[in-house]
Amino acid sequence: MPTPFAAEMLDYTKQADDLPDPTAVLNSLDEITWSHAHIHVLGGALLPLKFGTTEALCIGKTAFLHKSVPKGWWEDRLELSKQSPAPGDIAARLAMAPFTFSDLMKSLEPIGIDRWAMELNLKYGIRDSLGCPIGGRWIFAYWSPKLMSLQSSDKSLLYMGAAFATKRLQQLAPPCIERLGKGAYLTPRELAVLRALSLGRRVAEIGKDLALGEETVRSHIKKAQAKLGVQTPIHAVALAVRLQLIP
Repeated sequence: MPTPFAAEMLDYTKQADDLPDPTAVLNSLDEITWSHAHIHVLGGALLPLKFGTTEALCIGKTAFLHKSVPKGWWEDRLELSKQSPAPGDIAARLAMAPFTFSDLMKSLEPIGIDRWAMELNLKYGIRDSLGCPIGGRWIFAYWSPKLMSLQSSDKSLLYMGAAFATKRLQQLAPPCIERLGKGAYLTPRELAVLRALSLGRRVAEIGKDLALGEETVRSHIKKAQAKLGVQTPIHAVALAVRLQLIP
């Protein structure tokens, strides 16, 4: 028989895709984690395309915070991260499994300016957090006013909840040109057509190269433009290059 924590988390994974908005996604998960593990949901964020940048992080678009997060913490964090990347952000890009902030600090032993993340969290009463990297594109986190001491089974349940919450946030998030999000995925054919355009190939030549009709090529171009939010093929190619979608 599953534990009550496991049973409620399994129920959450089944209903997550039906939750109407990001607030419901985070609140529903927080009710479970706080009740069974005394851990709050912090939220989820789409990792910026370029490491070390914070400009693309926008609440309600690429970042979603739970109401339990202390007021002022997010704004201070964005400002301080401009002078030095947060250790958690670095770990989120490199880790394949969830990690606690306290364990990360022990392994890094930060000094000087690199201690800002620890001092910031303590200032706002965030004693520890659990970061869950999701698919190399998102980081979802929980926070606690106390040091976390989690059994592997509980950590697995928290990671499962994070994965399903992130999946729903991805579905609900508006299109993000800076980092491909909902509705902005380019298909292999669309990328191939843009790549050919970048090499100066004409529509007819692209059609022959890819064994496609000219109208199909034009359709791929128009779809790529729409997904990237641009009006011309030239702009689509330029943006695809800037976003490193094509070489």
